[in-house]
Amino acid sequence: MNGAQALIRTLVDAGVDVCFANPGTSEMHFVAALDDVPGMRGVLTLFEGVATGAADGWARMTGRPAATLLHLGPGMGNGLANLHNARRGRAPMVNVVGDHARSHKRLDAPLESDIDALAGTVSGWVRRSLSPADVAADAADAVAAAARGQIATLVLPADVSWEDGAAVADPPPYRAAPVPPESRVAGVASALQSGEPAVLFLGGDVVASEDGLLVASGVAAGSGARLLAETFPARMVRGAGLPDVGKLPYPPEVAIKALAGTRHLVLAGATAPVHFFGYPGVPGTPVPDDCTVHVLSEPGEDGVAALRQLGEMLSASDPGPLLEASRPELPTGRLTPRAVSAVVGALLPERAVVVDEAITSGVGIAELTSGAPRHDWLALTGGAIGDGLPMAVGAAVACPDRPVLVLQADGSAMYTVQALWTMAREQLDVTVVLYDNGSYAILQGELSRVGASGGGERAGQLLELGGPALDFVSLATGMGVPATRAETAEELADQLRTALAEPGPHLVQAVLRPAG
Repeated sequence: MNGAQALIRTLVDAGVDVCFANPGTSEMHFVAALDDVPGMRGVLTLFEGVATGAADGWARMTGRPAATLLHLGPGMGNGLANLHNARRGRAPMVNVVGDHARSHKRLDAPLESDIDALAGTVSGWVRRSLSPADVAADAADAVAAAARGQIATLVLPADVSWEDGAAVADPPPYRAAPVPPESRVAGVASALQSGEPAVLFLGGDVVASEDGLLVASGVAAGSGARLLAETFPARMVRGAGLPDVGKLPYPPEVAIKALAGTRHLVLAGATAPVHFFGYPGVPGTPVPDDCTVHVLSEPGEDGVAALRQLGEMLSASDPGPLLEASRPELPTGRLTPRAVSAVVGALLPERAVVVDEAITSGVGIAELTSGAPRHDWLALTGGAIGDGLPMAVGAAVACPDRPVLVLQADGSAMYTVQALWTMAREQLDVTVVLYDNGSYAILQGELSRVGASGGGERAGQLLELGGPALDFVSLATGMGVPATRAETAEELADQLRTALAEPGPHLVQAVLRPAG
């Protein structure tokens, strides 16, 4: 058995049975071994950033690592942005990065690079297999490392793949998330019993499960604390029958206002919030100076179990008020960001997976979908745009029985637009609502927020997407995805309803233009 065959069989036995790939010469024996191990599904992507983003979406929806197959250092470099997002979201992932044969490394071939250094920027675990006899054990260790909520990167020289002498390794043992110590929970209970204003700041496993949200709501109801979630949680369960948990706003001035007066900030599956950027005259965190931050559960710990313990200590069992089923009325007339949100809220299917990269165009989307049928929400955890379309690929592969809806801004769509081709090739049930405002609108706001002077014609040209305008209908249909264009709320509702009812991928280009 050669190294590639042993690697793939070990991955499959350990539960890693999907590989999002953009291979090259060094990975050809891995590709050939897919015919020998039918349990591994290979999904071709046309860009490495699609492969890494898809693995992120898969991991968020399954809780298990997918594999990626990347070509040498440049291939991994192309995938780094979405690996950054996956790292920030603590998504489990196993990267297999091909390298030159061991004898070829010393020749400094054109594609030679320091893969290990690149991998270290986003990976919690990096190893290079040095012989066929090592590769299976290395793969099992990679899966075990990824299961701890991190990226594991295994560098695989080409000759280690093709040489014989390898054997399949046993899968790693299951490792349950550790439960926080009772003494820590008791300290939080004492703080919440002080009567001072408190916020339960939720993230991770707490917002990813119905139980977590319901238990957190009970603790809030029993203690008087407010509930607030991370700005961009990796996965959040939402909808009717659950508590109405708002997210910490993105703009610094609004986030500061949201936490003003808080004396105790309790972290449950989340880390202490900081602003995405530093701004002149603005503190780096929205947490008030006189607020004490308490860690109930760290990311990677069992936050739901910690909340249950906390609820028992506080004698809090009533989950508090829950959202009733509700839908916004379908809007009419000119298409605005809020009108798009209303259409989405009115038509969102049951058990949908919503991938949110609407950026500034998602006005009102949280409010107008809060009472919709139960659904999962995936957000842009690391802020590196271009994750929306690839994450939808991974989510749809992970959950073929669930509709996937992508709320996608136009500028960030162009980072990884190749994902549309994979959606068509795999016939994934993905519907893309493409917000076409013809600009990098978020940067227009940031220009003034950071206090940059000017903002004249030359600066504006770097923030606008016109001249020529992007035609997403042509782009999508050219990659095999049926697409339509909507300029009114009525057109969007009709087109979205049709797209959601038909199997396979679809794109609806929602044209947003200023009034007048």
